[in-house]
Amino acid sequence: MSDDDPTRTNPDHYRLLWENEFVRVIEYTDEPGERTTPHEHPNSVMVTLSSFRRRLSAGGREFETRLPAGAAVWVPAQRHSGENIGETATHTVLVELKGAAAGEISDSVLGPR
Repeated sequence: MSDDDPTRTNPDHYRLLWENEFVRVIEYTDEPGERTTPHEHPNSVMVTLSSFRRRLSAGGREFETRLPAGAAVWVPAQRHSGENIGETATHTVLVELKGAAAGEISDSVLGPR
């Protein structure tokens, strides 16, 4: 686990649910107005359990996203910080890939695809 792992950098928001040698499953929660500090994610699939609106920041750039509850989206490997800019709490589950499938961390890629 790197020093930029979100469960270390933002333990109030990220919680490990389960992992094996292929994937790690983490839960993310926050409230409107809350922010995270910079952290990294490998290639992941994010499943939204609530609808939310967020601003992600990295490398001097910003990306805003709004997703409905029940969506499943690809999140390429990236380093970012985030802020809940919506009116609702954020609740998601991330399935992070390990090994060669984890991809290269970048701060030039922001947000889900």
